[in-house]
Amino acid sequence: MQNRYLNHLFGDLTGDAGRPVILYQAAALLACLVLAYVLATLLKRGLSRLRGAGGEGGNHLHFGVESFNKAIFPLFGWAIVGMVQMALDGLMHTWLLKLALVPLFGIALIYLAFYVMRRVFSRSGNTPGLLSLVERVVTTLVWIGMLLYVTGIQDDVLRWMGSVKFNIANAHLSLLSLCTGLLWVGLTVVIAMWAGAALEDRLMRAQSIDANLKVVMARVSRAVLILAALLLSLELVGIDITVLGVFGGALGVGLGLGLQKIASNYVSGFIILLDRSVRLGDQITVGVYHGMVTQIRTRYTVVRGLDGIETIIPNEKLVADAVQNHSSYLTRGVAKLPVQIAYHNDVELAMSLLLRATQDVPRLLTEPEPAVYLLGFGADGINLELAFWIEDAALGTSLVRSTVNQAIWRLFQAHGIEIPTGQRDVRFVGEGLLLKTPAHAATVPSGPAA
Repeated sequence: MQNRYLNHLFGDLTGDAGRPVILYQAAALLACLVLAYVLATLLKRGLSRLRGAGGEGGNHLHFGVESFNKAIFPLFGWAIVGMVQMALDGLMHTWLLKLALVPLFGIALIYLAFYVMRRVFSRSGNTPGLLSLVERVVTTLVWIGMLLYVTGIQDDVLRWMGSVKFNIANAHLSLLSLCTGLLWVGLTVVIAMWAGAALEDRLMRAQSIDANLKVVMARVSRAVLILAALLLSLELVGIDITVLGVFGGALGVGLGLGLQKIASNYVSGFIILLDRSVRLGDQITVGVYHGMVTQIRTRYTVVRGLDGIETIIPNEKLVADAVQNHSSYLTRGVAKLPVQIAYHNDVELAMSLLLRATQDVPRLLTEPEPAVYLLGFGADGINLELAFWIEDAALGTSLVRSTVNQAIWRLFQAHGIEIPTGQRDVRFVGEGLLLKTPAHAATVPSGPAA
């Protein structure tokens, strides 16, 4: 039996050793590999130029591109060696070429699987640890398959797996059918996730679709594809999907009792995306949190504050609580600065100086023009107000206000315009008798010093 296994490929190859035919096969194999290397190099350069040219069309291989590049050479080698082996099979022995096909195909399959999984897992946000585990499992299975094929014992292993039978509930399964089912489930789910990622890329590049609608369509389509893949794989394995009705009922009870908040957040997430009350890039205030919306996930929304700290807010709060949205189709906002001057100052000069303070200030708009108003006459001075418009007010107005205030202070100091301090009359009363005070009552300034 051992000779029969070893003679599958190695025995025939050993028989050709020392004969001219082995040299012909080696030369043909070397030529095939050189040609495959040249073609792979040309294709890699073309893909690199395509990705480096910019634009959306060149970024469809940006996930796992290194693995895809590594798969090109063995894939070309497998295809070229296979064609040469079929062409020479009727002329001479081709055992060396047949043996070379196995590692070339296996290595190409491993790197292609890496490319697909890195694209899928990176897009779905899974952790690198899980991706590394899946890659190791795929690598191990492929190498085991290559070893079984080279030694020729794959048929015996499959027969043994088919003979190991057991029952799961009312289903009669064998080890072979169980492994085949798991393989089909994993393969169909990965293909569905890959198709969902490709569809999401296409949707995100569409210019005529609203941003929130893109997210909704991408996530719904991915969920539908994964569900269809699971149902299809279960049908291929032979499992009756009608039993999932019981599972669906139990899941509904669980959602109704123990997962109320989670279910509410998921439903609220789709409501936010569909009614477009909050969009990506909006400046919002929810309770004590203020910042820009950077992500709208199905369960939560990420708000990045002005200090760079990101806050995860459950979607239920965005639906149930009051939300202030500071972003609008009008990106500009009005700002008003109250200013008070002393009564003995020139009001016209002060108003002209206020207008001069708005000149050459970044983000301060000249159209509509800034305006100054005389609001009234206060107890300590004349009340003026400077109004102006700020571009992209959702990004903040404090810096623009500070710049204008500094300019006002400098101009008032240069032209002798006084900003008055509050004055108060103080009278001392004791034992019910009003003490006599000078003709002019003592005057002290109000404030902390007083």
